[in-house]
Amino acid sequence: MLTSFFQLYKKAYSGLSKGSWYLSLVMFINRSGTMVVPFMSIYTIQQLHFTIVQSGWVMAFFGIGAITGAFIGGKLTDRIGFYDIQVGALLTGGILFLILGYQHTFLSVSIGTFILSICNESFRPANSTAIAHYSNDENKTRSYSLNRLATNLGWAFGGGLGGFLASFNYHLLFWVDGCTNIFAALLLLKLMPRSKIIKAVKSTGDIIKSASAYKDGAYLIFIVLSTLFGTCFFQFFIMQPVFYKVQWHFNERFIGFLLALNGILIVLIEMILIHNLEGRRNPLTYISAGIIVAASSFALLNVLPHSAWAAIVIVSLITLGEILSMPFMNSYWISRTTNYNRGEYAALYSMSWSAAQIIAPAVGSQIIAHGGFNLLWWVLTGVCIFSSAGYLILKAVTRTSKPAAIISEKII
Repeated sequence: MLTSFFQLYKKAYSGLSKGSWYLSLVMFINRSGTMVVPFMSIYTIQQLHFTIVQSGWVMAFFGIGAITGAFIGGKLTDRIGFYDIQVGALLTGGILFLILGYQHTFLSVSIGTFILSICNESFRPANSTAIAHYSNDENKTRSYSLNRLATNLGWAFGGGLGGFLASFNYHLLFWVDGCTNIFAALLLLKLMPRSKIIKAVKSTGDIIKSASAYKDGAYLIFIVLSTLFGTCFFQFFIMQPVFYKVQWHFNERFIGFLLALNGILIVLIEMILIHNLEGRRNPLTYISAGIIVAASSFALLNVLPHSAWAAIVIVSLITLGEILSMPFMNSYWISRTTNYNRGEYAALYSMSWSAAQIIAPAVGSQIIAHGGFNLLWWVLTGVCIFSSAGYLILKAVTRTSKPAAIISEKII
């Protein structure tokens, strides 16, 4: 029995390229140092004595910078290549974290946060393009799941370490965040030298034009639906903890456990589940199913009794919905790209999640102010159902085949 269990995990992780493992390791190092942003609001209010409004503006500049960075990163990835953008974003971001730690006025912190966010988020489209480059059609979804696993582990580790360091000195957060960025860049240079990168070249002497992501109607619909779901999903990290505290009267320790449970479940089951599902059905089918599962978790917040076991069930359901939907979202957008427009597609996908992260707290707080938490959970349930149905309709009227010519690759 135990042997079969280990064999299951072995199969789930086998067949992935060395490049995919290296990229996930770099992502883990990078995310392990991610501790400035989660504590930025507390830092600006308690240490810099900003008002709540000023702190909100700082975080707004971070969100605007994230969208801008994703756009620029996608454009540069298609023109320069994913390797240089990743290394440049990590190095520049690391230096900017160190500089930001020495800014103390509202203007300088806002400008520094905006520029830092642009650099940080330009990394995402390049990294997504790199993952696609080092995977094939048989393991592409698992390659993205491995990267997600590294991200979740890094976030969990970084969040815990950040809280510990903040109890001593907030300034340490900027140094650790900056140094891990720089270390991740150096690790990438060491493990994956630029000279060994396989570059895409045209298979013929003709110039092949790739379709723009911004002219791909089906993909734009996909992005709108993804933004809707992302706005709902981020409430799990933004408003749901508040709900558990003020409505269900859980203590901070148990709320922390519930948030950690999300990452633990992802680590334990995502790769195995994706290994068994990948390639069997249209990605939009799994996305739709996952969002319905997430919708049920929001609905149960209004239905189940206020208890610890109910909260565990709800967190387990939204995590299952995340596992079913998000890896296959990557599969879908990748399926519509070529080697010459992948950065643009990745940028638009990153921008949709950045936009959702900005919209989620604003919309969630307004709904709570006007109708309470019960109304919020019903609204999120309805939006998820609408989004899920939208993916099924998109599946019915489109195909996930590439809208532009497939371009061959060779080593140069």
